[in-house]
Amino acid sequence: MWDKLKAIEEHYELLEEKLSDPEVMKDQEKWKKLTMEHADLSQTVETYRRLKKVTQDIEAAGELLKEKQDEEMQAYLQEEIAELQEQKEKIEEQLKRLLIPRDPNDEKDVIMEIRAGAGGEEAALFAANLLRIYLRYSENRQWITEILDSHPTDMGGVKEIVFSIKGRGAYSRLKFESGVHRVQRIPTTESGGRIHTSTATVAVLPEAEEVELSINPQELRVDTFCATGPGGQSVNTTHSAVRITHHPTNTVVSCQDEKSQLKNREKAMRVLRARLLDRLIAEQEKEQAEKRRSQVGTGDRSERIRTYNYPQNRVTDHRIGLTLHKLDRVLEGELEELIEALTAHERAEQLKEAL
Repeated sequence: MWDKLKAIEEHYELLEEKLSDPEVMKDQEKWKKLTMEHADLSQTVETYRRLKKVTQDIEAAGELLKEKQDEEMQAYLQEEIAELQEQKEKIEEQLKRLLIPRDPNDEKDVIMEIRAGAGGEEAALFAANLLRIYLRYSENRQWITEILDSHPTDMGGVKEIVFSIKGRGAYSRLKFESGVHRVQRIPTTESGGRIHTSTATVAVLPEAEEVELSINPQELRVDTFCATGPGGQSVNTTHSAVRITHHPTNTVVSCQDEKSQLKNREKAMRVLRARLLDRLIAEQEKEQAEKRRSQVGTGDRSERIRTYNYPQNRVTDHRIGLTLHKLDRVLEGELEELIEALTAHERAEQLKEAL
């Protein structure tokens, strides 16, 4: 770790030299970029310098202790070394956290997509259960949720639903939810009392700002059509539903939850931007294969990440081998224990890589 920190400090000092260079200051774009990089490293460097100072103080006190001292002075030095050692350990832990690469998307709002998988109507009912979990979790954290598009079933399930969650650090807390979720229970539609296994997929996309992605309007095809499902007399008579196709990536997004065509179009564009940003992130991570392997899972839509077993009141996260016998609490949106364990595992893996 010391070698890594020394290299960071040297790079930081080099940045300081460049920032004071009149030639660099003339190029405002370059100067701004260097300023941001300098600011990002400042906390790490300041903490490293505190570590060096505490380490030097421990060594100095240790040298004094080696000399012949009276008992009172020896006791004082031993106490001081113990206090400094405690400080050093705290600073080292802080530095370990600072060395972990920060995900630039962590503070973003998210768009989540839940789709029923294998299991017919039971899968649709399970998808509705997952929706409730995330809505309750968001409510507990005082985040704002908004349904962007939904396709409910007659029995209260959902074939597919897209919704947004706005709140500080939403992506950092929910990004591990992407993947295949599996349920094992006796379906309400099953008269024989047999346990069935059904699945639903979850996708968590960081919501992209308009300035982050440049979408050429000429590359879009916008179609309007009549909405389907419950929603009043105007549902099947007005062309309020919107479907947008992004030709370069063949990405198709539709939205029909609003009565206004304009509002549906705005929501569809939000989902499109999020999907395109997610696609861009996936491409970047593919190029950095080593980094992707160090993460908790791959976020692949086909990866089975968690099993919810109703008869045993059990939930198991397969990526880290964690089993909790509190499914009833998880169904009420209490995801913190799962999320904290997944976050800690990823941080540990990232720290190994950083060092």
